[in-house]
Amino acid sequence: MTVSVPPAAPSVTALGHLPVDPERWPDVARLPRASTLRTAIARQILARAFARLPLRTHHGGPGASVPRPASGEAGSPQVGPPTLTLHDPTAFHRRIGADGLIGFGESYMAGEWDSDDLVGLLTVLATHVDDLVPAPLRRLRSAWVRRRPAHDRNTLEGARDNIQRHYDLSNDLFARFLDPSMSYSSAVFDTLPAAPGAFTAAQHRKIDALLDLADVREGTRLLEIGTGWGELAIRAASRGADVLTVTLSEEQRALALRRIAEAGLSHRVRVELCDYRKVEGQYDAVVSVEMIEAVGAEYWPTYFATLHRLLAPGGAVALQSITMPHERMLHTARTHTWISKYVFPGGLIPSPDALVRESSTAGLRITHDTGYGEHYAETLRLWRETFVQESAAVGALGFDRVFQRMWELYLAYSEAGFRARYLDVRQLRLVAADTPGTSR
Repeated sequence: MTVSVPPAAPSVTALGHLPVDPERWPDVARLPRASTLRTAIARQILARAFARLPLRTHHGGPGASVPRPASGEAGSPQVGPPTLTLHDPTAFHRRIGADGLIGFGESYMAGEWDSDDLVGLLTVLATHVDDLVPAPLRRLRSAWVRRRPAHDRNTLEGARDNIQRHYDLSNDLFARFLDPSMSYSSAVFDTLPAAPGAFTAAQHRKIDALLDLADVREGTRLLEIGTGWGELAIRAASRGADVLTVTLSEEQRALALRRIAEAGLSHRVRVELCDYRKVEGQYDAVVSVEMIEAVGAEYWPTYFATLHRLLAPGGAVALQSITMPHERMLHTARTHTWISKYVFPGGLIPSPDALVRESSTAGLRITHDTGYGEHYAETLRLWRETFVQESAAVGALGFDRVFQRMWELYLAYSEAGFRARYLDVRQLRLVAADTPGTSR
């Protein structure tokens, strides 16, 4: 899915209570074909599942308002179970009957359902994800879900396209909800919930922990795989490191170069548009922050082999990765999901087991492994709340309400995954397997 921002919106179709541009959002603007039987099965499965879960369902017509949670302490949950309000139950069940969880997400994008506590609702569903479908029907999963499209594979060309479809949306868009450091990965907070004004310091705490793991100091030759908008390179160069940072995003590179120049560190940092597989040389330290999720399982062996090839004798890799349970990863790897269709094409979150196996096979040894998933939930809460508050500004950039609902669902869905402990995030230190020394 390529999100474009045309200069003028063409005709729209009204579904649920939301106008949908059929050129920009073809699969949201039209209801999918689904047999009466599949729709009926979806309705029955969901009715039984929802009746067992700590949530409420409500039928409201198009345009019905859905109250947001009452304000309280930052990050505090809503009192009472979350409510799923169906504005168009027929469309909701038809989409799920046709496309499963992709249909669930597209139904939200179309405005066919809402919740007074979106994160709370999604946390309930994530916690009970394995109980939603009766065991006998799980065996028919392959007939229900779609395979990932071949064009999303992370070949040299495909990886560039996949990265640009997300990260080249607009630097101004990301600036609307990220903290001033423009860090797009989990922070590490001093306290939870985060104290007001603590976001950037928490992002720097995360970056500094990674630089410490890789022993980045004066004179270190550092390679960063995945530039982002340059904050890690800036902090590494401030320590006296000589940094090569690579990205496939033209938008990110342009802003990173500007930020590095403004920091007076252009003499210490090179930012190149380059696939990690094409990097040459050897480096005392390699750092990669939440980039492995974009690599794809097919290329994990190449990724870790490349880390080993680029690491100078005695050097270390600092890796930050989101993780999920191994069995869930195997199911996700075979499935075209709503996230892979609309948010991160070609991506797959690895399991801790996969990280150990792939790194070991490549000749690397993990000497440090720390998880802090609750900090990612807090990071996502801050991003999501800021994004919602900036709705008018995001709209002025050309991103319509369907996009905004998609992005809010993505952030809420991710936050729920961490709150349900379905997801985790880990910082790892890796060295060549024949490197002496103890774990850190």
